[in-house]
Amino acid sequence: MIIGQVIGSVFSTRKSEKLVGNKFMIVRPEGSMRADGGDLVAIDIIGAGIGEKVLVARGSAARIGCDMKDAPVDAAIVGIIDEGQELTDQ
Repeated sequence: MIIGQVIGSVFSTRKSEKLVGNKFMIVRPEGSMRADGGDLVAIDIIGAGIGEKVLVARGSAARIGCDMKDAPVDAAIVGIIDEGQELTDQ
């Protein structure tokens, strides 16, 4: 899982019928979680909004997390972060 911030939304009138009725958001991974350096599109099953920090599952965990095992989903927003604490070395 990664932490990111929702920075936008994606609208698509034509898509796989397994994705119809779902909302898609653009998520920018935070800091060291930005492994490939880019933003990602994630299916939003919980109703996140632009500007919110979210938890994103990727790969097969994304499909399982949004109960869409046969859909072409690679990233899913599975939680909205209310607050968090960063661990530091002491």
